[in-house]
Amino acid sequence: MTFEEYLASLQNKTVAVIGIGVSNRPLIELLLDRGVAVTACDRKDREALGAVGDELEAKGCRLKLGERYLDGLTEDVIFRTPGMRPDLPQLTEAVGRGSVLTSEMEVFFQVCPCPKIAVTGSDGKTTTTTIIAELLKRAGKTVHLGGNIGHPLLAETGTMKPDDIAELELSSFQLMTMTASPHIAVITNVAPNHLDVHKDFQEYIDAKENIFTHQTAEDIAVFNADNPYTLEEASRPAGRARLFSRQRELKDGVFLRGSAIIARHNGEEREVMRTTDIKLPGVHNIENYLAAIAVVDGLVPDETIRDFAREFGGVEHRIELIRTRSGVRWYNDSIASSPNRTIAGLNAFREKVILIAGGKDKGIPYDALGPVVTDHVKLLLLCGATAGVIRRAVEQADNYNGLEIIDVEDYHQAVSIADSRAGEGDVVILSPASTSFDRFANFMERGRVFKEIVNSLP
Repeated sequence: MTFEEYLASLQNKTVAVIGIGVSNRPLIELLLDRGVAVTACDRKDREALGAVGDELEAKGCRLKLGERYLDGLTEDVIFRTPGMRPDLPQLTEAVGRGSVLTSEMEVFFQVCPCPKIAVTGSDGKTTTTTIIAELLKRAGKTVHLGGNIGHPLLAETGTMKPDDIAELELSSFQLMTMTASPHIAVITNVAPNHLDVHKDFQEYIDAKENIFTHQTAEDIAVFNADNPYTLEEASRPAGRARLFSRQRELKDGVFLRGSAIIARHNGEEREVMRTTDIKLPGVHNIENYLAAIAVVDGLVPDETIRDFAREFGGVEHRIELIRTRSGVRWYNDSIASSPNRTIAGLNAFREKVILIAGGKDKGIPYDALGPVVTDHVKLLLLCGATAGVIRRAVEQADNYNGLEIIDVEDYHQAVSIADSRAGEGDVVILSPASTSFDRFANFMERGRVFKEIVNSLP
């Protein structure tokens, strides 16, 4: 089905779009512009929606707002927002009445006219997705970047050409109900995450696996050979499986030998680059490059990969250097919404750091974080709902040595204390190990607020 054919199929139908956030606004406006009867549903009340509500109503959109915004859905087609479970009672009842439940990404997979490359994983998916997209662009490809990164792509599908490439980051929430898979699928790693939304870890694993479940024999799936969950999954795709590893050599894939990154296929191998070519700090970023090279091998010249790696300074909110002040380096790692992400961030530094952490609890274990914090942190500043959980994980670690832990009210106090305690050569990093939803709309807002506070230091 083409994009235009899909839009034509919605004529004379009613559509509900759940969530009036940034990700759904382009979809709502596209449907309204095409004359589709749209009801936009959101938990916010009319006052909180503000000018956005005025603009949508002026275009003919019906608004359904407030705490009962999901009650009594009767529209022919319902687009759910990615973070919403598809089995909520209100959605199940609507489907029982004949509604079709879908999402922006599911429809995009139906109508996208060009090859799709998609990345998922518990950690590293945004950086890996970005690296792949930028490498393909440097090789002369027209790349459309979207999904869980960038912006929604469905509204832009009409401008895409068959020779373009759609590069996507996909979350477990987006993948839960997908009935199609990309031509090249990547799973960077799997570890417990988002257990405040998923029923259990197995459901989370199943969602991640759905990225390759619908592939054909002509497709490729890329897996992390160093992760037990993804290694086990590597035996199941319908097409070709490629592996990447930082810890061992592979018969078919991309791996690390000393400081050399090697690509091997059909018994032949070559050195693509060296780890010293990678500007980004941390072994986790070596893994991100291994995954990306496994995808672009044969599509992007090795020289292009090396040149890019020497220049690429990373994605915002991912161990992002904010400023150096009086010899102290301040970093924003707001993307670290799980213990694993914070562990990777801490391991990226040789020196002990001052760590600011804490946020909303996702129902995942923090035990593994404690020993790493004890080894890599000289002062721990905690705020948010998980402050107590993180404190316990540190104080109960076998290697706990009396690390100083201070509870703070907010980032203003955290930055003030860190600034007073840090000396020349020190590193201060925000790496929360928790989601942002206790105080912020998302990790981007959290990171921007932290950066503003740090940049306001005289």
